[in-house]
Amino acid sequence: MMSNRTLSLFQLCDSNFPTGAFSHSYGLETYIQSDLVHSPETFSNWLKVYLEEQLVFSDGLAARLAYEALDAGDEERLWELDRLLTVQNLARETREGTHRIGVQMLKMAKKLYGAPILDVYHARIKDNQVFGHPALVFTMAGHYLEVDRDTTVLYYMYTSIVNLVQNAVRAIPLGQTAGQQIIYSLQEDLMAAVEKINQLGEDDFGIVSPGMELAQMQHERLNVRIFSS
Repeated sequence: MMSNRTLSLFQLCDSNFPTGAFSHSYGLETYIQSDLVHSPETFSNWLKVYLEEQLVFSDGLAARLAYEALDAGDEERLWELDRLLTVQNLARETREGTHRIGVQMLKMAKKLYGAPILDVYHARIKDNQVFGHPALVFTMAGHYLEVDRDTTVLYYMYTSIVNLVQNAVRAIPLGQTAGQQIIYSLQEDLMAAVEKINQLGEDDFGIVSPGMELAQMQHERLNVRIFSS
């Protein structure tokens, strides 16, 4: 049975949670304007590629490694992961947008949970010692709430997918029903993604799809945009 502490973490998964994720498409808008994504089917295919070829090898793997660092009490490892997450994110808009989401999530999570590690992270960001990333904030919250590692990683991946679905509903546009059907259809893919993350080594970090990265870089040159990235 889901514990109250697990449910507390799940609050961060709400697409209405005020992190600003609604203003970022992570390159999806580039694909939409190129008419490569224009329907529930083409969006679902894009989302699976984003999950399996970018999210798994960046945020997802970092979340697992961060949880293990927290178990070991290795704070320096957390700050190194923060650096790696930032420098491997080559697209400027995506890098800056992710930072803004991370800082906003951190501010809210501090107020909700009162976890000391979140205070430390925020202080280091303010002192320009680290950058700030939502995958680390979410993992810190999950670890503090004593939610197990795999559930924490799964919930973070789920959050990323739900936010992108809600943005696709507006941008393609998709109907709300189609959006919910896509979320439901990806449940097994999300669980498989966590299993894959558990099999990865640190050397696999940052092995992401170049097509996704190029689309994120091209976004800032689009003539008309509704998203910041």
